[in-house]
Amino acid sequence: MSWLDPDDDLDDDFEDFDESSIRVRPNPKGNRPRTKRRPAHEDAQIGRVLGVDRGRYSVMLDEGGANERTITTTRARELRKTPIVTGDQARVVGDTSGTEGTLGRIVGIVERSSLLRRSADDTDQVERVIVANADQMLIVVAAADPEPRARLVDRYLVAALDAGIRPLLVVTKTDLADPTDFLSYFDGLDLRVFTSARGQMPTDEIGEALIGHSTVFVGHSGVGKSTLVNALVPTAKRATGHVNQVTGRGRHTSSSTVSLRYESTEGSGWVIDTPGVRSFGLGHVNPAGILASFTELAAIAENCPRGCTHLVDAPDCALIEAAQEGELSDTELARLDSLQRLLQTFADKAEASPGTSSAR
Repeated sequence: MSWLDPDDDLDDDFEDFDESSIRVRPNPKGNRPRTKRRPAHEDAQIGRVLGVDRGRYSVMLDEGGANERTITTTRARELRKTPIVTGDQARVVGDTSGTEGTLGRIVGIVERSSLLRRSADDTDQVERVIVANADQMLIVVAAADPEPRARLVDRYLVAALDAGIRPLLVVTKTDLADPTDFLSYFDGLDLRVFTSARGQMPTDEIGEALIGHSTVFVGHSGVGKSTLVNALVPTAKRATGHVNQVTGRGRHTSSSTVSLRYESTEGSGWVIDTPGVRSFGLGHVNPAGILASFTELAAIAENCPRGCTHLVDAPDCALIEAAQEGELSDTELARLDSLQRLLQTFADKAEASPGTSSAR
């Protein structure tokens, strides 16, 4: 008979079959089918991420304890879109013995207390996470070779305050030039400053400020940041370089961010060394918070009308009026110029964004 015959009774043909007759194809890999439900990992240990190298994370477990050890880990599949950076407190499972050749697995990140970020430039919306859970930033500049850049320091200050991190400043190479004029630019700020004397860094004073803190070191290439790190942490062995005499630019030496423990008879802390940079974009920062980095100007700006942009053409701006009436010092005028340049960058970016008007 033909299966197309309308007189055929299909129920009679299949009456001997039921659900138990269905053949299930075996799993050739012999593993369990995947599920979206993830284990809770209640047995996970918490460790400090010390560094990242080609997809492998160095994590310290039992920090300060009798079984303190550093293990190598990878990240779990579900964290592939989550940035894991130096300073993170990671939840680790798997082989956590630290034995050579073993590999643990990071399955989660503890909520961060701070997150220092930067972008390629002020118009870049993609942020680069530098370090997590730092509570201090040590900005390293040179008095000369390369020349100090006040506006780069301003950018560091903005990024630090945006992240809720206390900024510190150290000036190296004072045997080459007097940093007095440069430092006067930051008069009035709540900023602790360290300076070298006759080429010798005040490592004892700086070390005292590191105790009990997690401090991220930042600076332009060639300012002596890695040299300072090596002086504070002799076992660090961070690569050092020189400044190109033709271009005046420092050579990138530190190529990765790494946490190093500072230890002294008075206590210990963490030094987080970062690669030298020549620019520090603030595309991720809320412009409304930039003024907070210019504390002496912020006090004057309290008399501005609500919604004041503080730009050069802002009506009734208390900052502009104070400048016009000669109430600002030369240093405050220079910082006002720096502030307005930063704010103008963000204003231009807002105008260029889709859906915004090009008219001011």
